[in-house]
Amino acid sequence: MDHEHVLHEHTGHTHTPHEAHEAHGGTGVSWAMAAQATLHCLTGCAIGEVLGMVVGTAFGWGNLPTTLLAIVLAFFFGYALTMRGVLRAGIGLRTALRVALAADTVSIAVMELIDNGTILVWPAAMDAQLADALFWISLAVSLALAFVVTTPVNRWTIGRGKGHAVVHRYHH
Repeated sequence: MDHEHVLHEHTGHTHTPHEAHEAHGGTGVSWAMAAQATLHCLTGCAIGEVLGMVVGTAFGWGNLPTTLLAIVLAFFFGYALTMRGVLRAGIGLRTALRVALAADTVSIAVMELIDNGTILVWPAAMDAQLADALFWISLAVSLALAFVVTTPVNRWTIGRGKGHAVVHRYHH
């Protein structure tokens, strides 16, 4: 392939540098790539949120310790999912941990801020139990809002060689 065309990573289509620049909104990072990175973080956050609620409810904890556990678990599962992929590429544990921290910290932090902030201001959502429709509806809406806010953040960080761009260096 000559230097006049750029291979698009996900579709295999080629573009001139100008077309590639236009297609990606000028950042060189597609919205699809940013959305994929955000979905990855969203998965870890959702697992952590639900597991935190299950544990907190099972132990009869109040809202604060249950929320703190859910946040800790969201970071844990977000990092763990990234590390799993990086470790599969043959990278050592210490490097995989550094990659996960670099790739996901900002993304998970923004996602958790939006997610938990939404639940906090939603009337009665903090007191909803796992068996209540309000729990699942407010969780779904809060995670959807977190996705919408975090996707542009991920696009910006990836475009600067940070965030999930770090992970892509280890996928061969």
